[in-house]
Amino acid sequence: MSLVSLLFLATMQQGAKRIFEPIPKGPKFAFGADLSFLKQAEDSGKVFKDGDKPKPGLQLFKDHGYNWIRLRIFVEPVKEGLPNNLAYTLTMAKDAKKLGYKFLLDFHYCQSWADPANQPIPDAWLPLSQSEKVTKVFDYTRDTIQEFNKQGVLPDMVQIGNEVRVGMMWPDGKLPEHWDNFAEYIQAGINGVDAGRGNGKRPKIMVHYDEGANLEGSKYFYDKLLSFGIDFDIIGYSYYPWWHGSLQALRENLNATAERYKKEVMVVEAAYHYGPNGETNGRNNPFPITPEGQAQFLEEVTRTVMAVPNGLGTGVFWWEPTLPRSTRGMFDRDGKALPVVYVFDKFANH
Repeated sequence: MSLVSLLFLATMQQGAKRIFEPIPKGPKFAFGADLSFLKQAEDSGKVFKDGDKPKPGLQLFKDHGYNWIRLRIFVEPVKEGLPNNLAYTLTMAKDAKKLGYKFLLDFHYCQSWADPANQPIPDAWLPLSQSEKVTKVFDYTRDTIQEFNKQGVLPDMVQIGNEVRVGMMWPDGKLPEHWDNFAEYIQAGINGVDAGRGNGKRPKIMVHYDEGANLEGSKYFYDKLLSFGIDFDIIGYSYYPWWHGSLQALRENLNATAERYKKEVMVVEAAYHYGPNGETNGRNNPFPITPEGQAQFLEEVTRTVMAVPNGLGTGVFWWEPTLPRSTRGMFDRDGKALPVVYVFDKFANH
């Protein structure tokens, strides 16, 4: 076991706050997590512990360097018992803002999960023509942003769609068949953000591609998207190594992306398992599938993003660290924080 791992374990057992020499870049870097399930978990009685001390989840992460929260939102009504409707997301955003978090809102533009395997149109939008769907994307985005602004929690950043490598709002916006339609949806979402924010500060706009280690694929996607004249601020990637490839391939893609487009790049979804699971067997696992290996993974991904030239690597977000019954989470079965929770302590000033 490495010295870093031993230090993690020793301090974790003591329940003490980790003390590291801060890196000056910290305040400008997004140390984030998608915590969209956190309120649901705590409302159902789940207790999270910092060492042996129970602590509200948002406070726990804030105490260990996290300065951004990412929240997904689904078009209502939400299917499958998922909690991520407007009222729930507003409540979470308010709680996070009270603690000083910055806030990334992730529009899925569907009633359930949007990802490379699923990008369904909301049921009520299905009968609409293409032009009517574009208007609906604009109206829905505008009205949602307007409500967040009205309640004092205007997002600092907005994702127009989630993991949209294969398009969104299928079948009309599926790629590569319907680039024109897809580009119209993306532009309508961006326009909706601008219309909804009123006099509020314009949120940064992110377009999110899932395969963070796919240099050729991401080049094709962003070249094509930009050919439509769409203006956005941040390129977001997902990075799950067992699906997406090696850390070296991630480095190459992030560096090449920043150089080619002169835009900020983030790993806006990342995770790693701390124990046996059904996803990673026989696949690319750059570190041991252990609590210590999970922490090493996050540290290396963070260093990789921070090393992107010209300061264009600007954030890392863990996907659902409080996810119940998953070894991708940051807590053991008893709700006790694992070493990975404390990784950002060594990077963030707080």
